Amino acid sequence: MDQFRTTFHLPSSPFSLDLQTPVLSLGSCFANTMGKRLQQNKFRALVNPFGVIFNPLSIYKLLTTSIVQSSLQDQDLIQSQGIWYHYHMHSEFCADEPIVLKDKIQQQVQHTHHFLQSTQVLMLTFGTAYGYFRLDNQQLVANCHKVPQRNFEKRLLGIEEITRGFSELYQALQSINPQLKIVLTVSPVRHIKDTIPANQVSKSILRVACHQITEQLEDVVYFPAYELLLDDLRDYRFFKADMIHPNQVAEDYIWEKFTKAFMMDDTLQFLTQWKKIQQSLSHRSFHPTSEAHQAFLHKLLGQLEGLSKHIDVAEEIQQVKTQLV
Repeated sequence: MDQFRTTFHLPSSPFSLDLQTPVLSLGSCFANTMGKRLQQNKFRALVNPFGVIFNPLSIYKLLTTSIVQSSLQDQDLIQSQGIWYHYHMHSEFCADEPIVLKDKIQQQVQHTHHFLQSTQVLMLTFGTAYGYFRLDNQQLVANCHKVPQRNFEKRLLGIEEITRGFSELYQALQSINPQLKIVLTVSPVRHIKDTIPANQVSKSILRVACHQITEQLEDVVYFPAYELLLDDLRDYRFFKADMIHPNQVAEDYIWEKFTKAFMMDDTLQFLTQWKKIQQSLSHRSFHPTSEAHQAFLHKLLGQLEGLSKHIDVAEEIQQVKTQLV
């Protein structure tokens, strides 16, 4: 027996990504991970413009708000320790005055609206099926902002709630961008504060919802990030010290699987080339003014200038030029 783990084949996606493909990535912290990978590899990606959002219904609400360019309600503003927050936003959205916070949110709504009109791929990463509902008005919140637990009811969202909400969002997305393709995924980060058994229930609900959605819509596909970590890699050596988040090796593995499923050969070749350039950019010489290192920099500069016709490498070019003597 020479097979000591279970792997599975990922079929190629019915649509592909290249460097000219705008991508909007929203959802849990794993949406940040994948979105930032796209940005680092020179894809046009907008990543979590409203901060990390874990439950599907809150993601839908923010997208719908952006589509119709409406304003979030003032009743969802909250002040804590002299700082203002909004129940539908991550805590990174805060301000000393409510009017400042509202302006900041509205700017992101407008920015996301314009990006949605032209983006080609929307990636949604669902983190949990648990939602927190305010007891004073029964409204679901995206973030409790450390408000005492007694002010909320925690409950599981139903599969039908998630799929019905997606159907409504899908119709709204079609109205402004009928060519949009959507990738759904379940975050491989386990929410063990819910307890491990409850996390399994939560992830199962998300997975079934994704399955039902992709079965009904041809332009919506599922990427198995959760399964790649928990069923394929399936070992704590692929987790960070907290034993919850995937480590660098696991992220690299999931990213590689993603690129092979969603990218054509020419894009994959660029990624290989760009990885080498990134390694060269991070190189620090013990003799920065030596003839050999200066020749190395000139060669690197030439490679970047060649790429500048296709992608924005102005920052990298400037980084190299500052080292020339």
